[in-house]
Amino acid sequence: MRRSWLALVAATMVAVTACSGQGASKESGEIAAPPSDPAKVSGDITVLTNRTDQIADGTLKKYAAEFNKAYPGVKVKFEGLTDYEGETKIRMNTDKYGDVLLIPNSLSIKQYPTFFAPLGKAAELSAKFDYTDHATLDDQVYGLANIGVANGFVYNKAVWAAAGITKWPATPEEFVADLAAIKAKTKAVPYYTNYKDGWPLTNWTNAIGSPACNPDAYDSLSTTAKPWSQGSDLYAIDKLLYTVVDQKLSEPDPTTTNWEDSKAQIGTGKVASMWLGSWAISQMRAAATAAHKNPDDIGFMPFPAQKDGKFCSVLRPDYQYAVNVHSDKKAAARAWLDWYITKSGSAASEGSISSVKGTPLPDTLKAFADNDVTMIQQHQKNLAKVNAIDKASEVGITAQDYRQKLVDVARGAAKGGMDSYFGQLNGKWAEAQQTLGG
Repeated sequence: MRRSWLALVAATMVAVTACSGQGASKESGEIAAPPSDPAKVSGDITVLTNRTDQIADGTLKKYAAEFNKAYPGVKVKFEGLTDYEGETKIRMNTDKYGDVLLIPNSLSIKQYPTFFAPLGKAAELSAKFDYTDHATLDDQVYGLANIGVANGFVYNKAVWAAAGITKWPATPEEFVADLAAIKAKTKAVPYYTNYKDGWPLTNWTNAIGSPACNPDAYDSLSTTAKPWSQGSDLYAIDKLLYTVVDQKLSEPDPTTTNWEDSKAQIGTGKVASMWLGSWAISQMRAAATAAHKNPDDIGFMPFPAQKDGKFCSVLRPDYQYAVNVHSDKKAAARAWLDWYITKSGSAASEGSISSVKGTPLPDTLKAFADNDVTMIQQHQKNLAKVNAIDKASEVGITAQDYRQKLVDVARGAAKGGMDSYFGQLNGKWAEAQQTLGG
């Protein structure tokens, strides 16, 4: 969806208001408990989703039909948002933001009680679901993920093979050299940033923990004064993105990228690679199939770094589902949330990692298993503190803006260079940390 400059400014202003808690009602504290008797649950609920594709192809409608077999008194309406983050922020300045929604990445965990109903105690829910610590505050869980994702590069194996590349790069330098070979020997765009849609750039933050193979890497940001210093994960991650763009190994004009179109481009071999979560594998394979290409050409590789001879990939939740604290249909909303995560089979059908404990890894990650990739869960004990520093610094490590600026600097559309930009980021982070007493 194309949005005007004025609309973006308005959205930003409203988002600031919403995220400060102003304009939103105080939290009710009412728990959205799982209903004990499906026959007694009724009402019409609206589910906000970023999966506009699954609305268009009827997938979500089919899930709703199956859900109605268990909960015949509940009618589920889906509302797809193309710019999910931006549009949801605007709506959250009121109390009308659906009954079930995905928690926006830009919200601080301390703001969760203002907008979402608690789902239950941490001890109880963490026994059944993974990743509950990502949405737990004061022993209450406010969001449940449907899937967990490994992080890596979705790539077209046929394109990489055509460039003579037969093994995964083990260092950032090898990765860049491989992209250069793809540029020289094929007609494919070596790397696609998805700059215009913006949100795919936020996924680079999910690599924190991979370079050092350290599950505490994200938590350590609460005590690290200069995260963009040589030797740190953020330095390695953002340096790689900067170098790819600086060496003209990405699309010629990032302002014209298109997320939906990028699926077909990598599926047909016009694009060689993109950094995303493992959830994207099935979407790219589907795009390849739709274009009458081989879906098995779509592969997944870890961040190009090794610890003790092994690659590491961070496991973290995808969007977490929450219940609107203002909803007057909390029982129906919780019924849908629980059924979708535990009964719909959506995780398995998309080749994703189910958040339900004990579920086997999907076939989409067979290459990771075969190559003994170490998969680590990113610890979140200091999440609230990291969020506070991030907000005070105005960097936005989970937002798209600072990496769009990084790409702009790398391609010469903004002043400065990598070192000067990293210096600015370090300065903002250190000042915020000192102000907050970190």
